[in-house]
Amino acid sequence: MPILDAHMLEFFSRSPEQTRRIGMRLGGLLEAGDVVCLQGDLGAGKTTFTQGIAQGWGSLDSVSSPTFILVNQYRRADGSRLHHLDAYRLDSAPEAEELDLDSMLAEGALIVEWPERLGGLIPAENLRIQFDHVAEEHRRMEFRANGVRYDGMLDEIRRLMVGG
Repeated sequence: MPILDAHMLEFFSRSPEQTRRIGMRLGGLLEAGDVVCLQGDLGAGKTTFTQGIAQGWGSLDSVSSPTFILVNQYRRADGSRLHHLDAYRLDSAPEAEELDLDSMLAEGALIVEWPERLGGLIPAENLRIQFDHVAEEHRRMEFRANGVRYDGMLDEIRRLMVGG
């Protein structure tokens, strides 16, 4: 178990609803160019969390797992986009390069499931969240901020969670 530091936050969710609510808090903070990487086994809560992100961000569209189509786009009333990329089925880095992450980031924020499959294509500054299955509906989420922007997001999430 890693020692938590100022760049990390550990949270234990007791239900899908709680996982979704934490996602909503993060979604309300996202701006164009932000990258959120979600890691964890199938069924660990990544899609539930993303549903919350999209809701908090203000999506006009409902969220589903993009496993079979790679990227889902969600629209907001102001015209910006939230991209939800599931890299689970990507076979190679060249295939990943064809996705054009730069244009996605210019249009809006990017949520990436299975980011390890994209190698060096993920910007170094990002927010990584590791999901671990603890019990039937319990999930452990470990947030790690990589960069000043994401440290600020974690500080704001901490503040929102404790109601400060």
